[in-house]
Amino acid sequence: MSDVKAAGLHELADLIFAVGRQLRPPADPAFEPCTPIEISVMRFINRNPGTSARAASEATLLPSSNFSRVLRGLEKRGLVDRIVDDRNPRGVRLYPTEKAHQNLQYLRDNWDQTLQGIIDDPATIEIVNATLRRIEDELIARRSGTENRGTRSD
Repeated sequence: MSDVKAAGLHELADLIFAVGRQLRPPADPAFEPCTPIEISVMRFINRNPGTSARAASEATLLPSSNFSRVLRGLEKRGLVDRIVDDRNPRGVRLYPTEKAHQNLQYLRDNWDQTLQGIIDDPATIEIVNATLRRIEDELIARRSGTENRGTRSD
């Protein structure tokens, strides 16, 4: 890899972290703040309602014991429902609750206010989003040992 390309990738990773740190949680007292690990779990469950605990644990890179602890905390705070799987009585399916949906809406409203006016061109926004989705998909594929050369549909 060329030094210029490597430097560009280093800056990209650095900027992703820096921008993430600038996004503050909503000030609304009804918002239920989450730790970065909880956010990772909620993000997966929101995008994959009805997922199994095992799939969510693997996708979030958490050992099952740590995942169970995080899941219990989210459930206790009313953000996740565990529902027994109809096909497998020993298994459970995970669903975001209405409170979780409301929490996500608070977060999106906050992001709208925070990011409004920084980039107004929808085409530029889509290019950045598509690039970040591709990076995420590729990192997941590499971690799982599979190739992922397409783009996802969400």
